[in-house]
Amino acid sequence: MKVILFHLMSYADLDFEATKEYETVWLNLPNRFFDPVKCNALYNRYLDELESAEPLGFDGVAVNEHHQTAYGLMPSPIVMASALARRTKRVKIAILGSALPLREHPLTVAEEHAMIDVLSGGRLISGFVRGIGAEYHTFGLNPTISHDRFHEAHDLIVQAWTKPGPFAFTGHHYNHEYVNLWPRPFQQPHPPIWVPSQGSKETIDWAAHPDRRYTYLQTFSPAKVVGKYLKSYRDTAESFGYEAQDSQLGWAVPVYVADTDERAREEAKKPFELLRNRLLKMPFEMLLPPGYSSRASLKGIMAAKASLTQDLTLETAIEMGMVICGSPQTVKDTITEYWNDLRFDNLLTMMHFGNLSQELTKNSMALFAKKVLPHIQALESEALAKV
Repeated sequence: MKVILFHLMSYADLDFEATKEYETVWLNLPNRFFDPVKCNALYNRYLDELESAEPLGFDGVAVNEHHQTAYGLMPSPIVMASALARRTKRVKIAILGSALPLREHPLTVAEEHAMIDVLSGGRLISGFVRGIGAEYHTFGLNPTISHDRFHEAHDLIVQAWTKPGPFAFTGHHYNHEYVNLWPRPFQQPHPPIWVPSQGSKETIDWAAHPDRRYTYLQTFSPAKVVGKYLKSYRDTAESFGYEAQDSQLGWAVPVYVADTDERAREEAKKPFELLRNRLLKMPFEMLLPPGYSSRASLKGIMAAKASLTQDLTLETAIEMGMVICGSPQTVKDTITEYWNDLRFDNLLTMMHFGNLSQELTKNSMALFAKKVLPHIQALESEALAKV
């Protein structure tokens, strides 16, 4: 199994008591609550945590994109990935992902991803997303055409990476007389493409298509929901006439490790509940604006996300498989059990969440790296050896 350190870069220093009158930290939380001096320290701390993944033995690091929110401070994951490309030598660098429909010029995405791939010597993983519903409020874009914009932007980017230029690209949303990428990607024909998702049927159908077979990631969901959508990907692949590999599937989940189960729960409780019950929460109309998903997908996503309307304790989240928390042995056993049930080859560990302190994050990462990571990285080879 490949294990990646994934960071949301939340605004951990937000005065949550002062902002409790606001329903959500997305879009309409006044930016007077943002302190650039505090964020300077946070950015550097978070980059230090990501950079430490390499000596600790992780296979990769991952960043993502969100806008106008305290939930995540990366409106441009390109900036963070660029910094990581220079300060690391071995780990993969995953952008999970760039929100393609939000871009007026997808060629900029093609150029910037190619730059990072070349700068890192071919270590980039390119994640493509539509962006969650709140992003469409941010940019004033029509969510009903987000699928069309996403697919067309993807086609333009992949052609720019792989097709000799100059050539013209004519589409409904994007038209370019000259497509002639400089620089071209280091990896040929192009960097691996991963598709994080909340579980949209359209996304699964598109990612699993034989022309793509992109790695599908289920993000921050109960384990049963993860299993449902990973199975949906496998079933879709089978309907296309091929068997999906474990390497095409992944799960992003918060992970916390301490010396004992009791200590782990005590230390993780407030930061996790802050992430789940404050930073992540938003009205359904903001998360899923009209036209963002088809009726069939909307029903599935709403059922999976129904718990978002209610506060959730750490203890309940552990039972649901929304967070993995405990001693090294508990965490190792839990991940192994989920892997046996779900068979995914990419685990994205969110080891900082909410306002978890730097000291606790560092200690959890060190314990995980020493006592858990080698075992779960060997899961695939151990399974194959038994066949």
